[in-house]
Amino acid sequence: MQVPDDTTSQNPMSSLGDYDHDVRNRYPAPDSDAADGLRDYEGQVRDSVRRFYYQNHVRQTVDFVRSSREKYLPVRTRRMGIWQAMDYLNDWVDDSDPDTEFPQIVHAVQTAEAIRADGHPDWFVLTGLIHDMGKVLCLFDEPQWAVTGDTFPVGCRYSESIVYQEFFQQNPDWHNEEYQTVNGIYEFGCGLDNVLMSWGHDEYLYNVVKDFVPREAQYMIRYHSFYPAHREGAYAHLMNDEDRRMFDHVREFNPYDLYTKIDAVPELEKLMPYYHDLVSRFFPNEIWW
Repeated sequence: MQVPDDTTSQNPMSSLGDYDHDVRNRYPAPDSDAADGLRDYEGQVRDSVRRFYYQNHVRQTVDFVRSSREKYLPVRTRRMGIWQAMDYLNDWVDDSDPDTEFPQIVHAVQTAEAIRADGHPDWFVLTGLIHDMGKVLCLFDEPQWAVTGDTFPVGCRYSESIVYQEFFQQNPDWHNEEYQTVNGIYEFGCGLDNVLMSWGHDEYLYNVVKDFVPREAQYMIRYHSFYPAHREGAYAHLMNDEDRRMFDHVREFNPYDLYTKIDAVPELEKLMPYYHDLVSRFFPNEIWW
């Protein structure tokens, strides 16, 4: 196995936009010329993204996930409103994102507007607006590999559908026999609520907003990066009936996240009154992060 160079850097990518670009390469829109069904990680993935996968796969251990949950959950790090968090992300522009040079709020509104245009309920539109806001973990000096990336269960056998699955051989959990059975530390059909997911912005934001949004929105936020499950069908043996029902909503949300980056910038000034009202109907002025 060829191990990427420069593995000591906490942040191998120029920005988290490099990861987003890679995901869209892996899962092009169905009507795209690139949608040939191939998953070419070697030929198309940038070296920086490949180094990111290495760091993520080597360092996302059961112990790391448990320690991160102890550090951040229940959420008590900082009190701020949704728009304060959005302002932070707005300042944190993905400068190297090849698909857009716009602030994060533009992708958030593009996603939400596409959902609204298709006539979905308000909670679904809100989910499109806030789904990436867990990236405020960067505000707390978390490294890239602990903020973004495809998510997956820890404490059980790694699915072969995970991109660069071979990098897990350098993860200490690879050598723990209990963690490398099909069910690992879990029981068959235990339900994803009882499964430790790799730590990042999905799991974090779910815990920030779960008391304010419907169950469907909770699933969309918590599992929108769980590509091995909602795009590849992996880990079905750990799911219960609720998971199977709710993953229909996760799959419904995913195209809006991946394919709504366009050159046309939303007219934010005109749209903001609607979105301020929308947010105020679900959230108080400040919440814990």
